[in-house]
Amino acid sequence: MANVAVERGTGERGSRGQLARTKELAVERSAAAWDPLRSMRELIRWERGESFLAPLWERVSSSFAPAFDLRETKESFEFRADVPGIDAKDLEVRVANNRLIVSGHRTAEKAENGETFHRYERSHGSFTRQFRIPSGTDPEGVSARLKDGVLRVVVPKRPEAKPKHVPVKNA
Repeated sequence: MANVAVERGTGERGSRGQLARTKELAVERSAAAWDPLRSMRELIRWERGESFLAPLWERVSSSFAPAFDLRETKESFEFRADVPGIDAKDLEVRVANNRLIVSGHRTAEKAENGETFHRYERSHGSFTRQFRIPSGTDPEGVSARLKDGVLRVVVPKRPEAKPKHVPVKNA
């Protein structure tokens, strides 16, 4: 139902004010009836419920780039990423030019035994992420571990870069 404003008139019929208000109400009614999301869905919709943007959407949605968390401790920098469905053999961790480079690949699941996928929304493909690591780290001591779908890369700090506690003595 359209929004209708109730207004007291001046008692004059056909006045310019009343005509302007009638036009305002008509605009309000048409604006209230317009739904931008519905209009967008109608633009995207193709015959039989298919979208003419489906091939493009499939390419965009199939890209895979895991998000990383970075945490600094007294001893190291720790990088963590959720990479479910990726085996350790499909991951590569390198350190070069003060950069940590993590690459990997997740393959799309294939339908088996006459099964048919009606929808496939999980992302797959190759990814490469690069992070600048600060000076004072030990690139030779970098370690990586994959457990329960979580990749954990530890970049240790050199002893001289670790914070040192200096006791204060009474004079």
